[in-house]
Amino acid sequence: MTQLILVRHAKSDWGDPSLVDHDRPLNARGRANAPMMAERLAATGASVDRILSSTAVRARTTADHFGEALGLRVEVDPELYLASASTLLAKAAAAGSPTVLMVAHDPGITDLAARLSDGGITHMPTCAVARFEWHASGERGADGWREAQTRMPDTWSLETPRGA
Repeated sequence: MTQLILVRHAKSDWGDPSLVDHDRPLNARGRANAPMMAERLAATGASVDRILSSTAVRARTTADHFGEALGLRVEVDPELYLASASTLLAKAAAAGSPTVLMVAHDPGITDLAARLSDGGITHMPTCAVARFEWHASGERGADGWREAQTRMPDTWSLETPRGA
């Protein structure tokens, strides 16, 4: 099975106009939601091989909570900052692991979630977690990420902080 877990960074703080977009931290709601959603994912028994994150402060901080909950080191990639849906999927595939969790930004993350859910996901709220799974096909099994890039996932789900 190949699995992609998309996480939109938690709610950020706009209170300091001197900060550039990349350096904005999480606000109080984001600081509460990130560990809650990370623990919720960990409680499902999710087996994640790699966590990839944008270099933006709000994304890295969100990813760190998921890394702590899942016992994994977060890998940061500057190309994930404001990346398109195509770039996000290509980066997940290039990671070369069966299950990749990726923390990134809108509009790319919503665009990818919408594409992979065939329009079922129309918006990724802050700190939302979307899971997409591709199961083995044929007798030889799934061809991993190459297959994931060429067909729709077999299953998908969306969890939001408000659904807690």
